[in-house]
Amino acid sequence: MEKINRIFDGLLVLQYKGGDRKAMATLIKRYHNQLCSHAFWYTRDMDLAKDVVQDSWHKALGSIGKLKDPNKFSSWIMTIVTRKSLDRLDEIRKERVQKEHIRHTLKPRRQEPESRYNPELLQRLKSGIQNLSIDHQTVVRLFYLQEYSMKEISEILGISAGTVKSRLFYAREKLKTYLK
Repeated sequence: MEKINRIFDGLLVLQYKGGDRKAMATLIKRYHNQLCSHAFWYTRDMDLAKDVVQDSWHKALGSIGKLKDPNKFSSWIMTIVTRKSLDRLDEIRKERVQKEHIRHTLKPRRQEPESRYNPELLQRLKSGIQNLSIDHQTVVRLFYLQEYSMKEISEILGISAGTVKSRLFYAREKLKTYLK
């Protein structure tokens, strides 16, 4: 039965490539609900899943000429939906991280007057931070000066929380030797 469906899909694809618009309408009717369910599995939001499928059909219509084996239409369109779903989730995650970053940046931070600290030690610390690698400087500034959590830093920089922890450890070790 699966083989018959593939052959039928392939025939519809060839008919569409030949100019028969009804052939694509038939493919859409055959696969639309299945694709929406597949996209929903990734997005967990039916409206978003429908948008993903709509974008996927648009992409499929524009690139169906690149489909080498028309009998593999079902796996081809499913791959498009999968990639579009993952891309959309990635966009949403990036937007969320960006909004969090903006929210934290605009949130007033508690400032300690620098006069409470030894000015010479403070200057050596600033100088020590500037001598760190860019990666270490970045995590030190985000963690200590801007008070982000390790999880937030990992999201901002796109690295694992373990990498953030490691960079902070090595930065502190280098600063200890620099301040001695």
